[in-house]
Amino acid sequence: MVDQSPAAEPLPRPRQKTLALLVGRVTTIKLAYWAALTIIELALPRILDRDVTGRFPFSLALAAVTSLAALAWAAAQARVIDRRAGGIERGVATVATAFVAASVVASPASIPLLLIERARSLEGCSPGVTCHFETLWLWVGLFAVGFVLIPGVFAFALPRSTRVA
Repeated sequence: MVDQSPAAEPLPRPRQKTLALLVGRVTTIKLAYWAALTIIELALPRILDRDVTGRFPFSLALAAVTSLAALAWAAAQARVIDRRAGGIERGVATVATAFVAASVVASPASIPLLLIERARSLEGCSPGVTCHFETLWLWVGLFAVGFVLIPGVFAFALPRSTRVA
């Protein structure tokens, strides 16, 4: 007896829809990452009655947890097979697409966080003088996670090609 369940049907081969799916998944993860970090940074001063230096360890810890969650989400989404668009296999085109297209679309979402961290770097300082460089370095680190690590984890979590030449 042949299994007629939907799981027994062969998956379609990757096409333009598959690359659109790839870009959509990575972009969604990155946009959610930047939104979560921005919300956290906006909420912390309202939740913690401390100066920038007193809040920074909390910012750092919450940023680390958010980054780990985004990386885990990227790794998990890379292996999800869409019944209509098919699976995504690791190859030069998919790795390049994960980095380039998703970065172009989602990286501007990091700008609000940059503006918040810039404002934080000036808190309690002489007018126009930055005295909390750690907030700017935090943004640089988070930008590296969003720009390089999230698409990198996604791209390298993709299953390897099983085609025989």
